[in-house]
Amino acid sequence: MSGPDAHLATTSGRLEFRPILGLLLCGHVAACCISLSYAAAAFSGIVGFDKANVPIAILRTLPFAVVSTVFAIGRFSFGYFVGFYFYTTIFGYLWLIEFSLLPYNHPSAIISIFASALAFLAPALFITSPVRARLDLSVRDFDLLLSAILIFAAILVAVAAFYNFRLVGLSEIYRFREEIAFPAPLRYAIGITSNALLPFAFAGFALGGSTLRAGIVLVLMLLLYPVTLSKLALFAPLWLLFLAFLCRMVEARSTVILSLLLPTTVGLATLFLAKAELFPIEWAAQYFGVVNTRMIAMPSIALEVYNNYFSTHPLTHFCQINVLKLVIDCPYDEPLSILMKAYNQGAFNASLFATEGIASVGPWLAPLSAFGCGLVIAIGNRLSSGLPPQFIVLSGGILPQILLNVPLSTTLLTNGAGVLFLLWYVTPRSIFERSSPHS
Repeated sequence: MSGPDAHLATTSGRLEFRPILGLLLCGHVAACCISLSYAAAAFSGIVGFDKANVPIAILRTLPFAVVSTVFAIGRFSFGYFVGFYFYTTIFGYLWLIEFSLLPYNHPSAIISIFASALAFLAPALFITSPVRARLDLSVRDFDLLLSAILIFAAILVAVAAFYNFRLVGLSEIYRFREEIAFPAPLRYAIGITSNALLPFAFAGFALGGSTLRAGIVLVLMLLLYPVTLSKLALFAPLWLLFLAFLCRMVEARSTVILSLLLPTTVGLATLFLAKAELFPIEWAAQYFGVVNTRMIAMPSIALEVYNNYFSTHPLTHFCQINVLKLVIDCPYDEPLSILMKAYNQGAFNASLFATEGIASVGPWLAPLSAFGCGLVIAIGNRLSSGLPPQFIVLSGGILPQILLNVPLSTTLLTNGAGVLFLLWYVTPRSIFERSSPHS
């Protein structure tokens, strides 16, 4: 292994303040505030941006901005990766709540989400000790595992293509996606393969120097787009390449921060250039809509919507988890994503802070739920302990994006997070130690 993180597997056990991280975090906070102010226009009826409220919004978010210090001193882990993405979502909500148009108890929601963030980050960032007993595969068996994932994914894509294969533009995917009906086992296999198995294989091949097989992984991921008609499937290969590039340029913590800061800043730059008639407005609107509005702002808006909806509707008590519907009564026959169509934003899911928190137990008990979810992420930290930060970033690179928009319970099972935790556990650390100059 080479690059900025070549030695971090052995030196990341200590806490140290990195001034460069502090500067990046300040830039990220500023970029988010500006970006969200422009993105608010896409959520009419939910938030309404008013320049007169900006000073109050700054004062309201300032205490939470200080919390970002933990990312300047915390050591890297999977929880650091996920925690920073959730921090961005919650910061966005605290900024947007000042422009809220929806009626609910805003003060209690602010206290709840602030406490939930701290409750989640505490275990997710700081429980990183390795498990005592570890079952490593041999180097040969690990290579066979990566090859088996590649073969399995190729077969899966071929089988899934019999059920659906359409080459359509992004504007048309919603027209056809509701017609897709995969058998349940195939649907689960696609989710686990695209979000966990293939990124894991890509990380193994890329860091192991097998460029050709890493490229095949990206092609297979791209082929899942006409099968699933999912934006994530279309952009996932580019996202992993972007993360791989950042990993070669900077260390893992900077990679995590820049992975959101750079796309957000590019969106703002294209918007400003388009306003100055120096960039095509159509391209700027498309990019800003996908990245700044959908990827960055939407998870924050989901917290706004869930707070409003469940202030006047019964809580789910976790009955949105399908297996629990077998043993407890559920006040809802439809998935929460369908219920959210009432807000004219289409069907959308939300993160654990909205689903396992606000929707399941309400704002006052949400911090307890967030703490439990943080402990689950901490399990991922412990099972991946000893792996190079680059490997964790690449193999787990899709999951933070999913967790912003999908409940943790669904991510663990349907989207393969649990499988990835197991793969981290059996990955032989020796293959990285041999190539590290500091081993």
